[in-house]
Amino acid sequence: MHGEYKVPGGKLVVVDVDVEDGVLRHVRVAGDFFLEPDEALEAVNGALEGAPADTGTAGLAARIDAALPAGTVLYGLTSEGVGVAVRRALAHATDWTDYDWQLIHEPAQPPALHMALDEVLTAEVAAGRRPPTLRVWEWAAPAVIIGSFQSLRNEVDPEGAARHGIEVVRRISGGGAMFVEPGNTITYSLSVPESLVHGLSFQDSYAYLDDWVLGALGDMGIRAWYQPLNDIATDQGKIAGAAQKRVVGPGGGPGAVLHHVTMSYDIDADKMVEVLRIGREKLSGKGTASAKKRVDPLRRQTGLAREAVIDRMIESFRARYGLAPGKVTDGELARARELARTKFTSPEWTARVP
Repeated sequence: MHGEYKVPGGKLVVVDVDVEDGVLRHVRVAGDFFLEPDEALEAVNGALEGAPADTGTAGLAARIDAALPAGTVLYGLTSEGVGVAVRRALAHATDWTDYDWQLIHEPAQPPALHMALDEVLTAEVAAGRRPPTLRVWEWAAPAVIIGSFQSLRNEVDPEGAARHGIEVVRRISGGGAMFVEPGNTITYSLSVPESLVHGLSFQDSYAYLDDWVLGALGDMGIRAWYQPLNDIATDQGKIAGAAQKRVVGPGGGPGAVLHHVTMSYDIDADKMVEVLRIGREKLSGKGTASAKKRVDPLRRQTGLAREAVIDRMIESFRARYGLAPGKVTDGELARARELARTKFTSPEWTARVP
């Protein structure tokens, strides 16, 4: 069995392993990481040899830590990362490059239709009728997008939203509220087979699916990192938030994961605080004094036009994994429009948590 895992902010770890009589055998760890002294690699392999095949990531990491020679230096590598690579091998996880990725980047659409497209396209990936897809959104109207489990009244000031003509929609994933305006926001979705994140914890899957965009930002001169559970940050502040939803496959079989990210290219912070009920506790919990300091826009950090940032992100993804142009099919669009009408614009869904 073969497993690969790129340590967030680090290097690639590759594990080849067999299972015999319920334990790990013939374990070989490799990768482009740095490790001193040389014999530490054999210590890692030896620590994993004979481990019960059902040992979790933490247990595998503990075995490695106990076996490393004194003074071992790991650079671009962690014992937990090796454990994840082992678990991915045992789960027969797939890799990014195993797929023919499709790009959808279409003209601006209403907020409710974006919510519906996420649900429809991810269900199509789960059913095997659509390849893994990167969809870049264009917004036809300003909106507040609240998480699946958020209280509507706690998150949104209805008078502020009405005054600024801002629609409120609820998405199918969890997480916090997002304030978006056309031209000021960059949003994308990944609809991927569940096998891509096999062997990863829920938290690790966020870092794994965000890693490509950290590389894209780095190419634009921005040193960004994943900040658990679901933020992308720089030393200037948060620039993006992610959310996920698991979709079960037909008949309860293997499904798909929706991972979507909203990035602040620019932001009208004064308007945002009139529309969102951003309380003092939430702000202080982030270690900041104001909403303006919580989010630092990409426009200022890159000096690039929004379209240029998007183009560079797409090209970075294509260079890593390949990316062919695609589109929403007529059937997918019809189902999404019906779902937008019956679900995502309905008061029952929007206020399902009042």
